[in-house]
Amino acid sequence: MTPTGADDDGGILTDPMRTKGTAFTAEERREHGLLGLLPHTVTTLDEQVGRCWGEVHRQATDIQRYVYLRGLQDRNEHLFYSVLAADVPTALPLVYTPTVAEGCRRFSALWRRPRGLYLAWPDREHLAEMLRNRPHREVDVIVVTDGQRILGIGDQGVGGMGIPVGKLSLYTLIGGIDPARTLPILLDVGTDNADLLDDPFYLGWRQRRIDDEEYFAFVEDFVAAVEDEMPDVLLQWEDFATPHAAPILARYRDRLLTFNDDIQGTAAVALGALQGATDVAGTRLADQQVVMLGAGSAGIGVLEMVRQEMVDQGLTDSQARARCWVVDVRGLLTTDRDDLSDDQRAFAHDPADVADWGLDGPAQLGDVVEHVTVGVLLGLSTAQGAFTEEIVRTMAAKVDRPIVFPLSNPTANAEARPADLDAWTGGRALIATGSPFPPLHRDDGDDVSVAQCNNVYIFPAVGLAVTAARATRVTDAMMRAAARALGDASPALADSRAPLLPAWGEVRDVADDIALAVARQAVADGVAPRASDDDLRGRIAATRWTPGY
Repeated sequence: MTPTGADDDGGILTDPMRTKGTAFTAEERREHGLLGLLPHTVTTLDEQVGRCWGEVHRQATDIQRYVYLRGLQDRNEHLFYSVLAADVPTALPLVYTPTVAEGCRRFSALWRRPRGLYLAWPDREHLAEMLRNRPHREVDVIVVTDGQRILGIGDQGVGGMGIPVGKLSLYTLIGGIDPARTLPILLDVGTDNADLLDDPFYLGWRQRRIDDEEYFAFVEDFVAAVEDEMPDVLLQWEDFATPHAAPILARYRDRLLTFNDDIQGTAAVALGALQGATDVAGTRLADQQVVMLGAGSAGIGVLEMVRQEMVDQGLTDSQARARCWVVDVRGLLTTDRDDLSDDQRAFAHDPADVADWGLDGPAQLGDVVEHVTVGVLLGLSTAQGAFTEEIVRTMAAKVDRPIVFPLSNPTANAEARPADLDAWTGGRALIATGSPFPPLHRDDGDDVSVAQCNNVYIFPAVGLAVTAARATRVTDAMMRAAARALGDASPALADSRAPLLPAWGEVRDVADDIALAVARQAVADGVAPRASDDDLRGRIAATRWTPGY
C-alpha cells in the first residue's frame, strides 16, 4: 500500500530546494513516502555540513573541490549554502574567483546537469518561450553574460555560464537573495575561441560570434522579452567585452532596473577600498593624482566613479579629470589618438600636458610615474608584473603612503604581487588586489591580510537593497553610497596596519549596512517608494533568505 502523500511528495528527495537528505526525520520519511530510500540514521544539518567539509578537504585540487560543491548545489541547495556559510573565507575562492576560471575553461567537459537558461542565436525567434521555460516563475535577480570576456581568460563561449551561476551563489550567500528567485542566463552568440570551435565536446553554438549589428539587435530582443516576462527583475550584465559593455549599460540603465558589475561594481569596491586607503594616508581622494593601467570598461568605470567622488569632494569636473591618467597597451590616452571610445576620450589628456617630458613616442606607465606625483596606482590591465620594482620605487619616493591596487584577475594576471609591493616600499604601501594573495609577513611575526577588491562586497548588497526597497533603477549615486558604506567598514580606519577591507567572515554582516545605504539613496533619488530607515531595515531583514531545514 502506498503511504499517504507518496504520490505527491516522492520527488521531494530529489528536489534541491525541498530535500533534507539524511536529515529527514522518521516521521517525515513516512509522511513523504521515503521509508527505505535513505539510510536508517537521521543526521542534523550541522552533521551534514561537517561531513561535506570533510569531503571538500579530501579533494586533491581546487577544481575538484569546485566540482564537488557545484554537485552539492545541484542536489541540496539548503545544505550547499549552509556549507558555504560555515566557512566563508575558504568557500569563496572555491565557488568563485579564482577557481571559477578553470570551471569556465572546462565547462563542457565538466557538464553534469542544466542550471539557468541558454539563449542561443539560432533560437532567437523563441526568446519569450525560452524565458517562460525558466525553472521558477518569480525571479528577483538575473545575471547574464555572453561569455566573451570571462575574468582574465577571455572568450569562453558557453563556458561563461559558470560566471552567472557563481555570481548568483554569492547573491544568496552574502546578500540573502532566495536562490529560487535567481536566474543565470547565457547569451550564446558564438565564440571566437579557436580551441572551443575545434573541441568536439564543446556544448555551445559552434560558430564565430555574430557581428555587432546582429549582436545588439539580439540583446534588444532579449531585454524586451525580459521586460515582458519579468518587468521588475534586477538584470546584471557580467563579463561583456568592452565594445559591448558600455553601450549596453548606456542604452538600458534608464530603461529598466539594471547595472553592469564589471563597470559599476568593480568601481564601487575599488572606491570603497580607496576611501579607507586615503583616510589612512591622511589625504582626500580629491588631492591625489590617480593612474589607471588598463582602459577597458572596468578601468574606465573605476575612474569615472573616482571622478564623481572627487567632484563630490569639491573639485570641478575638469579639475577631477586632470587628476586622472589612463595608460593602455599603446601608452597614455591623449586627445590626438584616433583609437579611443567616447568613454576613454573623456579621460584623455591634451598632448601639451606631456610635451615637456622629452619623449620620442607615447608616454608609458613609467613615464607618467616619473613625471607626475602619483599617489594612487591602479591596475585593470591583465598585464602580469606591469607594476615593476622601478615604477613602484619611483612612486614611493614621492609620497609617504603609496596606494597601489593590482586589481586584475585571475591571480596570475595581477600587475604585481603584494609581497613585492610591500618590500619595494618598506612596508609603506597601502595595498588591495583583485584576486586572493597570502598575508604579508612582518619582522615582528605578525601576518597582515591583503584586502581583495572582490565585487562580492558590493553586488549582493545592491541586489538585497533594490529587492527590499522595491527600486526601479540603479543610479550612480546608489553605487557611490555602497562604496562609502564599504569604506566606512574598513578595518584600517581603526588600525592602520589592518587590511583596507573587512574580513570575509564579516562580509555578510557588512552587506546589511551597505544595503541600507543603497536603499536609503534609492529613496533619496526618487527611484524607490518613500520609506524610513527603520522601514528599510525591516524590509532588508524580511528579504534575507537563510538556509536551513
